[in-house]
Amino acid sequence: MLQWGVLGAGNISGAFVAGLAQAPSGRLAAVASRELAKAQALAAQGDGEVRSYARYEDLLADTAIDAVYIGLPHTEHLRWTVAALRAGKHVLCEKPLALNHAEAMLAFTEAERAGKLLMEAFMYRCLPQTAKLVDLLQQGIIGRVRHIQASFSFASTPRAGSRLWEPSLAGGGIMDVGCYPVSMARLVAGVAQGQPFAQPLSLQAQGRIGETGVDEWAVATLLFPGDIVAQIATGICVEQEESLRIGGSTGALVVPKPWYGAGSEGGQSEILLVRDEAVVERIVVDAPYGLYAHEIETFAAAVQQGVVAHPAMSAADSLGNLAVLDQWRRALGLVFPRETAVGLAGRNNLAGLPIARRADSVMQYGKVPGLDKPVSRLVMGVDNQESLPHAAAMFDDYQERGGNTFDTAWVYDFDGGHSEAVWGDWLRARGGRDDLVLISKGAHTPNCTPEAMQREFAESLERLSTDHADIYILHRDNLQVPVGEFVDVLNQHVRAGKFKVFGGSNWSLERVAEANAYAAKHGLQGFSVLSNQLSLARLLSPIWAGCVSAGDLDSRRWLTEQQLALFAWSSQARGFFTDRAAPDRLDDAELVRCWYSPENFQRRERAQQLAREKGVDPINVALAWVLAQPFPCFSLIGPRTLAETASSFRALEVTLSAEELAWLDLADPGASA
Repeated sequence: MLQWGVLGAGNISGAFVAGLAQAPSGRLAAVASRELAKAQALAAQGDGEVRSYARYEDLLADTAIDAVYIGLPHTEHLRWTVAALRAGKHVLCEKPLALNHAEAMLAFTEAERAGKLLMEAFMYRCLPQTAKLVDLLQQGIIGRVRHIQASFSFASTPRAGSRLWEPSLAGGGIMDVGCYPVSMARLVAGVAQGQPFAQPLSLQAQGRIGETGVDEWAVATLLFPGDIVAQIATGICVEQEESLRIGGSTGALVVPKPWYGAGSEGGQSEILLVRDEAVVERIVVDAPYGLYAHEIETFAAAVQQGVVAHPAMSAADSLGNLAVLDQWRRALGLVFPRETAVGLAGRNNLAGLPIARRADSVMQYGKVPGLDKPVSRLVMGVDNQESLPHAAAMFDDYQERGGNTFDTAWVYDFDGGHSEAVWGDWLRARGGRDDLVLISKGAHTPNCTPEAMQREFAESLERLSTDHADIYILHRDNLQVPVGEFVDVLNQHVRAGKFKVFGGSNWSLERVAEANAYAAKHGLQGFSVLSNQLSLARLLSPIWAGCVSAGDLDSRRWLTEQQLALFAWSSQARGFFTDRAAPDRLDDAELVRCWYSPENFQRRERAQQLAREKGVDPINVALAWVLAQPFPCFSLIGPRTLAETASSFRALEVTLSAEELAWLDLADPGASA
């Protein structure tokens, strides 16, 4: 039997403890509350000796506890989930698992490191009724699913300090109960497509943000693959029918009690089959336990088997659900205080833990001539962080892994500098500018002139919340501008202390050599860095107009002779070394156009072979090849998730001999750059 500890002694924890009394797989061992009397009162409902604690830390230190249930306010979920995982406990955390997708990424990353189970407590997903609904949909009992309607709301009175009405506690309908219809719509739409769940292609929303600053009611329309439309609704000050209606091409299913099934004691519930506007069958479902007991049994089975069984919430499902909740709130303009630069201020990560380099960091560093800071060999791209929490999750983790270098650009996102502004917000929240290496890029086509460079760089610094960059890179070249004009204005900025070194991105080697010759002739600083494409797979066709690759042998020889630092972009060949690519996979037109050739597939096969021998992924071998070049080489990475960051970092653990480098590149050892 699992020995359970419960954090929090509120109503939801009471319901969980009542369910635990019915569940054969576990027993209540301890309860913790910041009010000891409440912990003692809830502990008294357990069988036998149940320990009471006035501090959550004390319960987590109890070595007799196997699993922890977290029934705390939303804003406490991530902190205590991570603490419980680090204490070696399995964790069942009440929904929503976190405030946003970024926090959930952090939680599941911690679970993977700890080797423990983490499951989000959507109790309805564990009911026999939900399993039966999935079975009926898989049978095609209503034909093709077309339309989904789901709602969960209740009427309450605004009250100061209430978790439902306080933005500082992430209150409002969407987070408290709106997460249920979102998860149900994703479940139904996924099953209809033969998948465990689905993500919407688009979301439109309306709602009311009340005087207290939370969503009082909200509705959303979601379009899923297969032209499935879902209409969902929630609220904390409105009564609605709590039911689920699924319309199909040959009938409809109605679930009168989609969230509670047969209730806390178990028994029978029903699903209605409707044809021609009439109920033609009442499908009765037996539930041997109450709804929380089913959740507890599902969790216990997952601990034994190491996997969460569908339709309960898997890690990927929970992450997807929070991504949709983020979209819903974003559509209404709802941001919680803890998601702002002020709310995130300090040197702690999203889980409230100090940001410090981890003991298992494998980061390597290189030198850029003229720069007095070490530069991490993997450079974090600042071009796809949707929000400040997302950026904080990614950038904090990157720093904890030993990373210190960030690649920004005026043109990223093409939306008025969102990416730079998010990095600037993160910097204002975290501080530590002197420890970071900031790369700024500007003067992208068609604004590739010395005048545009100066204007854009000033805007970039303002967005980035700093008065200087460390490295500046011209994002493109303009052959109509004499190279000396670029060198002159770049040197003006060096003298003004706006950056230390500079270079060009997608510049030909001939123009770089011309620029450095001009600089030498006039006693000026020349180009120290280049940011062109380089990967084990050769770039066959420019990804965008104006792209320049350094992958050919002559370019690599020149870089070796000059010892010019290369900041390589697309160094992992856009997924060519993953299962996204294969000779018979032609769905990604860009991948086919830019990378498909017999020689590149031969390189891919060799990377796969070497990866098997070294116990890593082929993409790790491909990135290690880039980093092993005989000139200062740094890789720009653009992870969107913590898992993608971890994948890139595994390349740092791969050592390639000179023979292996040449073999991967289809070259004789003597011909390698």
